[in-house]
Amino acid sequence: MVDKLTYFFGNGKAEGSAKDKVLLGGKGANLAEMTNIGLPVPPGFTISTECCAAYYKNGEKFPDGLEQQIDESIKLLEDALGKKLGDPVNPLLVSCRSGAAVSMPGMMDTVLNIGLTEKMIDPFSKSCGNPRFAWDAWRRLINMFGDTVMGVDHHHFEAELAAVKKQRKVKLDTDLDVDGLKEVCQRYLKVYEKHTKEKFPASPREQIVKSVKAVFQSWMSPRAIKYRQINEISGLNGTAVNVQAMVFGNMGEDCATGVCFTRDPSTGENVFYGEFLINAQGEDVVAGIRTPQPIVRMGDTLPDAYAELLRVKDILEKHFKDVQDMEFTVEHNHFYMLQTRNGKRTAHAAVRVAVEMAAEGLIDQNTAVLRVDPASLDQLLHPSFDPKAPRDQIAKGLPASPGAAVGKLAFTAEEAEKRFADGEKVILVRKETSPEDIGGMQTAVGILTSTGGMTSHAAVVARGMGKPCVAGCGELDIDAKAGTVIIKGATGKTRKFGRKDTISIDGSTGIVFSGAVPTVKPKVSGDFAKLMGWADSIRKLQVRTNADTPNDAKVAREFGAQGIGLCRTEHMFFEGDRIVAVREMILAANEKDRRAALKKLLPYQKKDFVGIFKAMDGLPVTIRLLDPPLHEFLPHEEKNQREMARQMKVPMDRIKRRVTELHESNPMLGFRGCRLAVVFPEIQEMQVRAIFMAAVEVAKKGVKVYPEIMIPIVNTVKELEFLLPRVRAVADEVFAKAGKKVEYKVGTMIELPRAAITADQIAKEAEFFSFGTNDLTQMTFGFSRDDVASFVPKYVELEILPKDPFNSLDQEGVGELIKIAIQKGRGTRSDLKVGICGEHGGDPASVEFCHRVGLNYVSCSPYRVPIARLAAAQAVVKATTGGSYSTK
Repeated sequence: MVDKLTYFFGNGKAEGSAKDKVLLGGKGANLAEMTNIGLPVPPGFTISTECCAAYYKNGEKFPDGLEQQIDESIKLLEDALGKKLGDPVNPLLVSCRSGAAVSMPGMMDTVLNIGLTEKMIDPFSKSCGNPRFAWDAWRRLINMFGDTVMGVDHHHFEAELAAVKKQRKVKLDTDLDVDGLKEVCQRYLKVYEKHTKEKFPASPREQIVKSVKAVFQSWMSPRAIKYRQINEISGLNGTAVNVQAMVFGNMGEDCATGVCFTRDPSTGENVFYGEFLINAQGEDVVAGIRTPQPIVRMGDTLPDAYAELLRVKDILEKHFKDVQDMEFTVEHNHFYMLQTRNGKRTAHAAVRVAVEMAAEGLIDQNTAVLRVDPASLDQLLHPSFDPKAPRDQIAKGLPASPGAAVGKLAFTAEEAEKRFADGEKVILVRKETSPEDIGGMQTAVGILTSTGGMTSHAAVVARGMGKPCVAGCGELDIDAKAGTVIIKGATGKTRKFGRKDTISIDGSTGIVFSGAVPTVKPKVSGDFAKLMGWADSIRKLQVRTNADTPNDAKVAREFGAQGIGLCRTEHMFFEGDRIVAVREMILAANEKDRRAALKKLLPYQKKDFVGIFKAMDGLPVTIRLLDPPLHEFLPHEEKNQREMARQMKVPMDRIKRRVTELHESNPMLGFRGCRLAVVFPEIQEMQVRAIFMAAVEVAKKGVKVYPEIMIPIVNTVKELEFLLPRVRAVADEVFAKAGKKVEYKVGTMIELPRAAITADQIAKEAEFFSFGTNDLTQMTFGFSRDDVASFVPKYVELEILPKDPFNSLDQEGVGELIKIAIQKGRGTRSDLKVGICGEHGGDPASVEFCHRVGLNYVSCSPYRVPIARLAAAQAVVKATTGGSYSTK
């Protein structure tokens, strides 16, 4: 049992600090920190994440002592403010907000204005001197408590509000007078009673207890679970709950609420960025219900409060040494801070902020390198719209999250998810997004909303995901039910778009185009190049690429690849006429016929290698010999078999018979890799000959070539003892004929558990190891990587597995085999070069593991090379300083 469950903050002192995020959650820890450094924070208390864990462990019941500690904390609040819970004249009103150790914006629940009751509202409306404010606060409480705590869907309340506004012929909530708000409240109470079968709680204490429980429950809501899955967040106790005295931004024209960032989270520019609303509560800004004003205009209407905001902004950025995402309220010109956290930002912004803060002396270069999430670099490495391409602009909104997206229109999150599963690229088009839309936002290529601002839900979540987003595009008239968008242009011309229409959105400018606008490739330059230069000077691991064509090799080299760690020769077999020669070889009845077919393939293979060697001049190229089983090169459908028979002028039954002969119950464990080379040595001989002929040819022209021949699926050293002499014999023959030698190495892939365990023997023959972690994971877990989608996501959801092991290396199991193989291999051959060539080579967590266990290099796809470079540098910094960083 946990003894202390609540932690108070107020009057310049707090029971906790920014270091207590695991215990108090990010929000609670930073409220404590701001209190401790003397900033104006309304007092309150935080219920710990340990309490949330105990709640679930206790069968979703409060742990012993919690309600008593809540009562004690409320008494402290009453004493601090001179207010009393339930007092109709001077009531203590509180908010109840979530806050996990890792920020999850909008995913869990919040209730405001707790403490008002039906009996209190009349005397309170008189005593506060602002009846409209009182009834508005009461309206909001009924709605939020009903929706969040009792499960009454928000649209039931929204329908009643809309009906009253229509009846009274007003457009905005703020246009309703006191009588209008009273009618809304009466309607809201009827909705509440109809759907809950009970009266609205007459006890403020009951409201608090039920709200705390609702926040705990929201930790396991579908949207929160999905957010954690998308962002790979696991291992947390749960959410903390922050109960804090209310301050009100909706008491009149000298009140306001706002959300702001100390720097622009989209571009990283060092300018104050954010929005505010006069006479509003925080939910109005974030939910996109009203269109807010830019933060820089606040000085025109509330100059004293704005001056205090600027002072606090500078204090917080210097204190936390990072961009801060802040929420504040102004009540009768008095400024209050409600939250600060490290701001979520785009990859563009993260890079710029890191480089500029280092230049300003706020952080050092090592810290700057840690400030950018390697995985987020994907945003920088993919195309943007071609500035020279023709375009048809149809609308303009706010540039809420940068990037270019092209897709067809989807009008609900569910529709976006379904169409994504069917292979479509869609742009999610909504009036405004809500936390329930998280799945659709993840699967859409971009997000477009007609309302909301730069700090709306859509904008914040899109930036966190790296998705292009255009928000607040008021020209859109969206009919989600009909699946249409009507856009009225400046000239008065109306255009209509539906689900089958394609649009392009530019999240960097806020512009929406009709049709698909062409894109251009990215370039590594400016701040990005500077940051990557720092990373390269820090990292120990080399970063190579997986590339099968000269173009792939060229792209990877531009992104900083230091060689090719995996060139898959079988991918070359499917191009043009060469597939015919491959099939002739497979159909051949004897070695003579196989050699005749392979002779046709030889010039193709040599040409491929010439192109790759030229592209990687001066860098090593690791070429994997044929790996997949032969049946993969033959058609399995009768229609395609007939076409093959016609093209090759062979009987249909011969093709069918060969397909049947090559059929395997489990091809991944069958006749593939070095087993093909053992049974059909002539296949390996042709490939090796092509490699050495290409190497000699380019070497004669001055290209520095370093071929590394890799033999796949080795199980025992005996296989290498059989195959390596044949490789060297071909090399000697080619070199003698050409009168030219090149240096080369022959090694193997370690992708079978037996190979890892017997690595000391294998290293007697192999000059290098490359871990094929895709197969090694498959063989270690006993999972077919083609079939894991049916159960692994559930394993991750239940935290049976921390992550999909095919996406991020299983360090406890597969990783242990890697460590064994390295230790044993280098025990035999001290200069053994060791790398990794599965897609794990581009996963930051896996790269960090590779650094720790002493690999020489990682290899990944071309566009993930910068990700691996940065992750490798971060691994060094973390190992030497213990530092880490997250904006999650």
